[in-house]
Amino acid sequence: FADALVSCRSEAKSAFGDERVLIEKCIEQPRHIEVQVFGDSHGNIVHLFERDCSLQRRHQKVIEEAPAPGMTEEVRALMTEAAVTAAQAIGYENAGTIEFIADGSSGLRTDGFWFMEMNTRLQVEHPVTEMVTGLDLVEWQIRVARGETLPLDQEQIVLSGHAVEARLYAEDPAKDFLPATGTFDALDFPQDLRIDTGVKTGDTISPFYDPIVAKMIAHGATRGEAINTLRFGLEATTIIGATTNRAFLIRLLSLEPVEIGELDTGLIARYQAGLTSPRTVQPIHYAVAALAQSYRVGKPGSDDPFDAIRSFDLWGERIEHFDFEPRVQHQGGDRIAVRLVRGNGGAVEAWIADKKMAFDSAEIGDDRVVLDANGHSTAFRYTAQSDVIAIQDNADLQVIRRAALLEAFESDMEGDDRITAPMHGLIRRVNVNAGDSVAKGQSLIVVEAMKMEHMLTAPRDAIIAEILAGEGDQVAEGALLIALEEEAS
Repeated sequence: FADALVSCRSEAKSAFGDERVLIEKCIEQPRHIEVQVFGDSHGNIVHLFERDCSLQRRHQKVIEEAPAPGMTEEVRALMTEAAVTAAQAIGYENAGTIEFIADGSSGLRTDGFWFMEMNTRLQVEHPVTEMVTGLDLVEWQIRVARGETLPLDQEQIVLSGHAVEARLYAEDPAKDFLPATGTFDALDFPQDLRIDTGVKTGDTISPFYDPIVAKMIAHGATRGEAINTLRFGLEATTIIGATTNRAFLIRLLSLEPVEIGELDTGLIARYQAGLTSPRTVQPIHYAVAALAQSYRVGKPGSDDPFDAIRSFDLWGERIEHFDFEPRVQHQGGDRIAVRLVRGNGGAVEAWIADKKMAFDSAEIGDDRVVLDANGHSTAFRYTAQSDVIAIQDNADLQVIRRAALLEAFESDMEGDDRITAPMHGLIRRVNVNAGDSVAKGQSLIVVEAMKMEHMLTAPRDAIIAEILAGEGDQVAEGALLIALEEEAS
């Protein structure tokens, strides 16, 4: 197999430049496994076992765990020995990671892993190693920098349980994981996870930095316990106002191959459609939006002049009417009429498209709606700004727009004649000039955001009518960058 791998890499070298991509093209089920090493200035080098980082999108890690699923003592011994030997060969000091690509098609094998690269630093996923060893790797770095010896010998470093980490990114999985900017109207993490973050409610995600928002880490006696704890923690996390991959992470952790530990670097790509497809707004979400809007009647910030009399009643039932539409384009712009009927005993009926939803009671606050029906309570977190209401429902965030009584005509400006910015970012390159003839798929302009470059291409054969952004410009999401001449009728 090793000879075949060398041959495959040689043949693929002209087509693929990245060593990681090269190796993965030659392995049926590639896994990304790395070993944490540590060295001091006295010649001592130890390993702190391995991590599995196979769950990736765009060759960027999303979920990491320690120890690696399916790792045998025999393979671990050889892999950690190889890592320590490599570090010894260069007299390495400090924290470092030796990364390997492994063939996981028939289980991890002693002859089925290959050196890929070394990262000479402490990595994003180091918390899972800390959780399973009980050690503080930053403290170790400081001690080594002071010239001290490593605090422990190899025999004193032991594994305990299992740890899993999820990287919470400011990105839109439904748009092929494009970075997303925005302000966190609500950001609340659970107490039973380790949370490494520097972001809080009210903070704004800008296009200038890496899109990671937080690292969420769970530890358990077993792998299943750690994964369940992390998944439940993600479900209990409230994020409103900025787009993140939270729902994607929950679905990923719920996949059967992930639950049973059958991982490889291509898994996310294979399941991407189901993991990233936006969920349809359900009738109950419109009911929650109506209740939230009703609660805001008369409160500061209401911009509808009819709000003051919308819930007026003299006796008996109170009836209110609202019009909404889903904000996301894939659901169209059809209005949804909601009629709320409140009884004297606290019961609420929500009529949506002539279908009734009945609730025994509805408790409404500034950021939460709790519905009771047949002895069962369901809570929804929400934020309301101007004409938009964002509702968090377990894994999903539903954004609903309140339709105004009078709306200005909006033409469809997102057709084939306009190239707009898919996110806030920096114009890195403009590859065409006004008057140029371009072919469908040709690169027109490159936008950089959060350390990633995104190439925008021509949607059809066309002539460039106008260029409205130059290299070095900062542009907002949706900004018009290039206009094409209209197609001849």
